[in-house]
This record gives sequence, structure tokens and C-alpha cells, in this order.
Amino acid sequence: MAFDLKKTIDDTVKKIKDDPKIMEKFQKNPEKTIEGIIGIDIPDGQVDGIIKGVKAKITTDKVGDILGGILKK
Repeated sequence: MAFDLKKTIDDTVKKIKDDPKIMEKFQKNPEKTIEGIIGIDIPDGQVDGIIKGVKAKITTDKVGDILGGILKK
């Protein structure tokens, strides 16, 4: 079974953004939160790429939302 990193990041971002409680957990402990979402116990340090991808996508999405709001004015 191949691991699709992009799909994992996209699915994780959606779950985090859709649930404020999960967002709070992610901010406190991103590694354990992602492990809980994807259902895989990843060795410490191995999930760094996913964490970076999720944080980048959340930040990019927030910037897009802000810019979209500004451009609509």
C-alpha cells in the first residue's frame, strides 16, 4: 500500500479546520494529533514532514481567506 502524502495532508487539514477542538489539540501536540487522525503510530520525528505540510496548508488557506475578503471589498 502506497502512502499518499498529499492526500494525507489534505485530509488532515480538512479535519483540523472543521473541528476547533482538533485545531486546539494540533496546536498543543501536532505529532500525536496527526497520528490520531491518520490512525498510524509514527515513530517520533518521522511525522515532521506531515506536520510542516499541514501547518503550511493551514497558513496558506488562512492567508487566502484574508486576501479573498480584502479583494471582495
